[in-house]
Amino acid sequence: MIENNGCVLAAGAIEDECATYEMDLTGRKVLVVGLARSGEAAAKFLAARGARVTVNDSKTEAELAGRAARMRMLGIRLVLGSHPIDLFTEADLIVVSPGVPLSIEPLVKAKEAGVEIIGEIELAARNIRGKVVGITGSNGKTTTTTLIGELLKDSQLDTQVGGNIGTPLISLVEGSKDAGFSVIELSSFQLEGVTSLRANVAIVTNVTPDHMDRYTTFDDYVAAKRRIFLNQTASDIAILNADNEVTAAMVADTPAQMFLFSHHRELDRGIFTRGESLVYRDGSSEREVLKTSDIALRGTHNLENVMASLLAGLACGASVDSMREAIRRFRGVEHRLEWVATIDGVEYFNDSKATNVDAAAKAIEAFPGNIVLILGGKDKDSDYMTLSPLIRERIKHLVLIGAAADKIEAALHGVKPIVRASSMQDAVRQSRDLAESGDTVLLAPACASFDMFDNYEHRGRVFKEEVARLK
Repeated sequence: MIENNGCVLAAGAIEDECATYEMDLTGRKVLVVGLARSGEAAAKFLAARGARVTVNDSKTEAELAGRAARMRMLGIRLVLGSHPIDLFTEADLIVVSPGVPLSIEPLVKAKEAGVEIIGEIELAARNIRGKVVGITGSNGKTTTTTLIGELLKDSQLDTQVGGNIGTPLISLVEGSKDAGFSVIELSSFQLEGVTSLRANVAIVTNVTPDHMDRYTTFDDYVAAKRRIFLNQTASDIAILNADNEVTAAMVADTPAQMFLFSHHRELDRGIFTRGESLVYRDGSSEREVLKTSDIALRGTHNLENVMASLLAGLACGASVDSMREAIRRFRGVEHRLEWVATIDGVEYFNDSKATNVDAAAKAIEAFPGNIVLILGGKDKDSDYMTLSPLIRERIKHLVLIGAAADKIEAALHGVKPIVRASSMQDAVRQSRDLAESGDTVLLAPACASFDMFDNYEHRGRVFKEEVARLK
């Protein structure tokens, strides 16, 4: 049992160390597929350990620019522009970037040939030291991961943060310590490629339909999320959202000690809201750990993120008093309901990270109404009609951008007035013209960004730049 300022959390055997494999890579022919951020980091790691590394990407050298040049400077072989099957079948080991589906033909052929295929997260898991706090979910992963990192650091625990949040996990291996914590955001794509990852603390914030352009069924997507529980034991901790139907059903998926969080009901074991308080309970004992007024973040979904983070902090031995102060200071993460400016009485908010319909809904719910909503991007086979009730209740105008604009307009025609914009600059200017003092202009696209931008961060930065120009 770990006791934290009067809160008792049954997390005793989290003190057990994770197994580390320390792979011998010397002389092995390793193929890295995908030269994005994690692919580049994996290639560097492998080359530094004596592997014979080849990097393969369907993009050309011109498209990969600086990354390709950096690989050549390290003496790493590049095969670009296609995926030659013999390159895959002749490898000793293949490390796949999360953006590359495991179902592509060269990977299927390599698997049939007996080649081991893993993801960058798995490569890191076999070499990283200390304890792992893993966070997944359809929404809230990045905010929860960031906040947990802050809570542990403020309690003077040796902590590093990475994964899907931006810093590849493989880049954290060198700095990991036996007594430290690696707090990692895990996407469903990343979880597809793990086999030995052990999350000493595994958190699932929520699961709603997403990435249906990649998964055949919603059940396939849920199955990928469930892989966060692989290799957990009774000495580990699982933290789940009791208010989400899918995550609530995951209580049987792991032998780990189970803690839940809920905004709607009291729990025997976990954190819940009671009036204006967050209450922690373990069996018969309970304690108020925070006032809801201490949380600066907007929206019920962020209240859930805070509850999950508090449970993770308790599991890792963070001080309740320290966590309370850290939460009071926490103002959120860039591109997640980020306040940008107030111009002529109109507030502008950037939630570019709202890359699916459920995330967009949560962003809309954070405001009482009078919203001009910028929506659109690259479709993920989403059902935009589910947004109709919220749009009818809280939205004044819809401004549509990107490749999904036709599909969104067809789904939401007649719900509220719709205008089309040719660019983010056009969208921001039209939003300014449609908004009145007291209104909110909200970028919550409900789509991926790759039709117009490099990623959601690029999209959010462009939005902020265009808002700045309005001043």
